[in-house]
Amino acid sequence: MIYLASQSPRRGELLRQIGVDYTPITALSTYAVVDETPESGEVADEYVLRLARAKAQAGVVAMVAQGLVSYPVLGADTTVLCQGRLLGKPQDRSEAEAMLTQLSGRSHQVLTAVAVSSLVRSVSQVVSSTVWFQALSAADIERYVDRGESMDKAGAYAVQGLAAAFINRIEGSYSGIMGLPLAETADLLRQHGILVP
Repeated sequence: MIYLASQSPRRGELLRQIGVDYTPITALSTYAVVDETPESGEVADEYVLRLARAKAQAGVVAMVAQGLVSYPVLGADTTVLCQGRLLGKPQDRSEAEAMLTQLSGRSHQVLTAVAVSSLVRSVSQVVSSTVWFQALSAADIERYVDRGESMDKAGAYAVQGLAAAFINRIEGSYSGIMGLPLAETADLLRQHGILVP
Protein backbone atom coordinates (compact mmCIF):
# COMPACT_ATOMS: atom_id res chain seq x y z
CA MET A 1 0.00 0.00 0.00
CA ILE A 2 1.16 3.53 -0.78
CA TYR A 3 -0.34 7.01 -0.71
CA LEU A 4 -0.67 8.87 -3.99
CA ALA A 5 -0.08 12.62 -3.78
CA SER A 6 -1.78 13.35 -7.08
CA GLN A 7 -5.29 14.07 -8.31
CA SER A 8 -4.51 12.63 -11.73
CA PRO A 9 -6.82 9.73 -12.57
CA ARG A 10 -4.26 8.55 -15.13
CA ARG A 11 -1.59 8.07 -12.48
CA GLY A 12 -4.00 6.00 -10.42
CA GLU A 13 -4.86 3.86 -13.44
CA LEU A 14 -1.18 3.33 -14.20
CA LEU A 15 -0.43 2.24 -10.63
CA ARG A 16 -3.29 -0.26 -10.78
CA GLN A 17 -1.89 -1.54 -14.07
CA ILE A 18 1.26 -2.72 -12.26
CA GLY A 19 -0.67 -4.08 -9.28
CA VAL A 20 0.06 -1.31 -6.75
CA ASP A 21 -2.62 -0.58 -4.17
CA TYR A 22 -2.83 3.08 -3.29
CA THR A 23 -4.93 5.57 -1.39
CA PRO A 24 -5.08 9.19 -2.53
CA ILE A 25 -3.80 11.47 0.19
CA THR A 26 -6.17 14.39 0.49
CA ALA A 27 -6.00 17.94 1.77
CA LEU A 28 -2.38 18.39 0.74
CA SER A 29 -2.82 22.15 0.42
CA THR A 30 -3.68 22.30 4.12
CA TYR A 31 -0.16 21.12 4.97
CA ALA A 32 2.06 22.40 2.19
CA VAL A 33 1.63 24.61 -0.82
CA VAL A 34 3.71 23.44 -3.76
CA ASP A 35 4.73 26.47 -5.79
CA GLU A 36 4.81 25.35 -9.43
CA THR A 37 6.47 28.52 -10.70
CA PRO A 38 9.83 27.73 -12.34
CA GLU A 39 12.73 29.27 -10.44
CA SER A 40 15.14 31.62 -12.18
CA GLY A 41 17.61 29.63 -14.25
CA GLU A 42 15.95 26.31 -13.39
CA VAL A 43 16.27 23.75 -16.18
CA ALA A 44 13.38 21.45 -17.08
CA ASP A 45 14.57 18.26 -15.36
CA GLU A 46 15.42 20.14 -12.15
CA TYR A 47 12.00 21.79 -12.27
CA VAL A 48 9.94 18.57 -12.53
CA LEU A 49 12.15 16.84 -9.96
CA ARG A 50 11.68 19.68 -7.47
CA LEU A 51 7.91 19.54 -7.89
CA ALA A 52 7.67 15.74 -7.61
CA ARG A 53 9.78 15.77 -4.44
CA ALA A 54 7.75 18.64 -2.96
CA LYS A 55 4.47 16.83 -3.66
CA ALA A 56 5.73 13.59 -2.11
CA GLN A 57 7.03 15.45 0.95
CA ALA A 58 3.74 17.35 1.29
CA GLY A 59 2.04 13.95 1.30
CA VAL A 60 4.30 12.74 4.11
CA VAL A 61 3.48 15.87 6.12
CA ALA A 62 -0.25 15.33 5.48
CA MET A 63 0.04 11.66 6.47
CA VAL A 64 1.64 12.55 9.80
CA ALA A 65 -0.70 15.48 10.48
CA GLN A 66 -3.76 13.32 9.82
CA GLY A 67 -2.45 10.49 11.98
CA LEU A 68 -2.55 7.99 9.11
CA VAL A 69 -0.76 4.67 8.99
CA SER A 70 2.77 5.23 7.70
CA TYR A 71 3.16 4.22 4.06
CA PRO A 72 5.41 5.61 1.33
CA VAL A 73 4.00 8.58 -0.58
CA LEU A 74 4.36 8.89 -4.35
CA GLY A 75 4.47 12.32 -5.96
CA ALA A 76 4.97 13.03 -9.66
CA ASP A 77 5.08 15.91 -12.07
CA THR A 78 5.15 16.16 -15.86
CA THR A 79 6.12 19.00 -18.14
CA VAL A 80 6.71 19.44 -21.85
CA LEU A 81 9.83 21.13 -23.20
CA CYS A 82 9.66 22.54 -26.73
CA GLN A 83 12.24 24.89 -28.24
CA GLY A 84 13.63 25.62 -24.77
CA ARG A 85 10.23 26.59 -23.37
CA LEU A 86 8.39 24.78 -20.56
CA LEU A 87 4.78 24.00 -21.44
CA GLY A 88 2.70 23.16 -18.40
CA LYS A 89 -1.08 22.96 -18.24
CA PRO A 90 -2.75 25.68 -20.28
CA GLN A 91 -4.69 28.31 -18.36
CA ASP A 92 -7.27 28.88 -21.08
CA ARG A 93 -8.27 27.96 -24.63
CA SER A 94 -5.99 30.55 -26.20
CA GLU A 95 -2.95 29.20 -24.37
CA ALA A 96 -3.87 25.60 -25.32
CA GLU A 97 -4.06 26.58 -28.99
CA ALA A 98 -0.73 28.43 -28.75
CA MET A 99 0.95 25.38 -27.20
CA LEU A 100 -0.37 23.02 -29.87
CA THR A 101 0.73 25.47 -32.57
CA GLN A 102 4.23 25.43 -31.09
CA LEU A 103 4.27 21.59 -31.02
CA SER A 104 3.00 21.29 -34.61
CA GLY A 105 5.44 19.72 -37.04
CA ARG A 106 8.32 19.29 -34.60
CA SER A 107 9.65 17.16 -31.77
CA HIS A 108 9.48 17.96 -28.08
CA GLN A 109 10.51 16.36 -24.82
CA VAL A 110 8.13 15.14 -22.14
CA LEU A 111 9.78 15.02 -18.73
CA THR A 112 8.15 13.19 -15.84
CA ALA A 113 9.70 13.07 -12.38
CA VAL A 114 8.63 10.55 -9.77
CA ALA A 115 9.48 10.78 -6.06
CA VAL A 116 8.66 8.23 -3.39
CA SER A 117 9.09 9.49 0.18
CA SER A 118 8.58 8.06 3.63
CA LEU A 119 9.46 9.16 7.14
CA VAL A 120 13.00 7.86 6.69
CA ARG A 121 13.99 8.20 3.04
CA SER A 122 13.19 9.67 -0.34
CA VAL A 123 14.13 8.42 -3.79
CA SER A 124 13.36 10.03 -7.12
CA GLN A 125 14.05 9.91 -10.83
CA VAL A 126 13.37 11.94 -13.98
CA VAL A 127 12.42 10.22 -17.23
CA SER A 128 12.64 12.05 -20.55
CA SER A 129 10.86 10.95 -23.72
CA THR A 130 10.71 12.52 -27.16
CA VAL A 131 7.49 12.93 -29.13
CA TRP A 132 7.23 13.95 -32.80
CA PHE A 133 4.05 15.75 -33.88
CA GLN A 134 2.91 15.96 -37.47
CA ALA A 135 2.06 19.38 -38.88
CA LEU A 136 -1.33 20.56 -37.59
CA SER A 137 -3.66 22.98 -39.28
CA ALA A 138 -5.47 25.69 -37.36
CA ALA A 139 -8.67 23.66 -37.91
CA ASP A 140 -7.02 20.51 -36.44
CA ILE A 141 -6.01 22.45 -33.35
CA GLU A 142 -9.43 24.08 -32.97
CA ARG A 143 -11.24 20.73 -33.26
CA TYR A 144 -8.91 19.11 -30.73
CA VAL A 145 -9.30 21.90 -28.19
CA ASP A 146 -13.09 21.78 -28.72
CA ARG A 147 -12.99 18.13 -27.55
CA GLY A 148 -11.83 19.24 -24.09
CA GLU A 149 -8.67 17.14 -23.70
CA SER A 150 -6.27 20.07 -23.54
CA MET A 151 -7.07 21.87 -20.34
CA ASP A 152 -5.55 19.68 -17.63
CA LYS A 153 -2.61 18.29 -19.59
CA ALA A 154 0.99 19.44 -19.80
CA GLY A 155 1.59 20.69 -23.33
CA ALA A 156 -2.19 20.79 -23.91
CA TYR A 157 -2.52 17.21 -25.15
CA ALA A 158 -3.04 13.63 -23.97
CA VAL A 159 -0.94 10.98 -25.73
CA GLN A 160 -3.49 8.31 -24.77
CA GLY A 161 -6.40 10.32 -26.18
CA LEU A 162 -7.37 11.90 -29.46
CA ALA A 163 -3.94 13.51 -29.85
CA ALA A 164 -2.55 10.07 -30.70
CA ALA A 165 -3.64 10.92 -34.27
CA PHE A 166 -1.07 13.78 -34.28
CA ILE A 167 1.94 11.70 -33.20
CA ASN A 168 4.34 10.31 -35.80
CA ARG A 169 6.84 8.76 -33.42
CA ILE A 170 7.72 8.33 -29.75
CA GLU A 171 11.10 7.57 -28.26
CA GLY A 172 11.15 6.69 -24.58
CA SER A 173 8.51 5.81 -22.01
CA TYR A 174 4.90 5.84 -23.24
CA SER A 175 3.60 5.64 -19.66
CA GLY A 176 6.00 8.45 -18.74
CA ILE A 177 4.38 10.63 -21.39
CA MET A 178 1.03 9.76 -19.77
CA GLY A 179 2.38 10.97 -16.42
CA LEU A 180 3.99 8.00 -14.64
CA PRO A 181 6.91 6.00 -16.10
CA LEU A 182 6.05 2.53 -14.87
CA ALA A 183 9.40 0.72 -15.00
CA GLU A 184 11.15 3.51 -13.11
CA THR A 185 8.25 3.91 -10.67
CA ALA A 186 8.34 0.18 -9.90
CA ASP A 187 12.08 0.43 -9.16
CA LEU A 188 11.54 3.36 -6.78
CA LEU A 189 8.73 1.53 -4.98
CA ARG A 190 10.89 -1.59 -4.59
CA GLN A 191 13.49 0.60 -2.85
CA HIS A 192 10.80 1.28 -0.26
CA GLY A 193 9.97 -2.42 0.12
CA ILE A 194 6.83 -2.32 -2.00
CA LEU A 195 6.40 -5.57 -3.90
CA VAL A 196 5.73 -4.86 -7.55
CA PRO A 197 5.23 -7.83 -9.92
